Amino acid sequence: MKNIIALAAALCLGFSASAFAQTTAPATRSASAPAAPMTSTAPSAAAEAKADAKAMKKQADGDYKAAKAKCKPLKGKEETACKKDAKAAHEKALADVKRAEADAKAAKKAKS
Repeated sequence: MKNIIALAAALCLGFSASAFAQTTAPATRSASAPAAPMTSTAPSAAAEAKADAKAMKKQADGDYKAAKAKCKPLKGKEETACKKDAKAAHEKALADVKRAEADAKAAKKAKS
């Protein structure tokens, strides 16, 4: 039972850390520094969003693989519950990826 609680806590911490890393505010410029001009070599917002979604999927798959590996030493009902939790967390992460892809598509369509 303690292993399941520890695993659940680790998963929650992992997801909150990755969410925090994705939502940090950009650094502010000083008042004396001029704004950087936009160049055509910068990737478009749609391309960045697509890359972000791809990275999110890769992260979700890696997290799922790690969570399943943590279930291996468990036996019986604990192992079953651990695998079920891992799969549920993976499915939620994949739903987040789909939502991010849909948001990127909507942003691209709105820009057009």
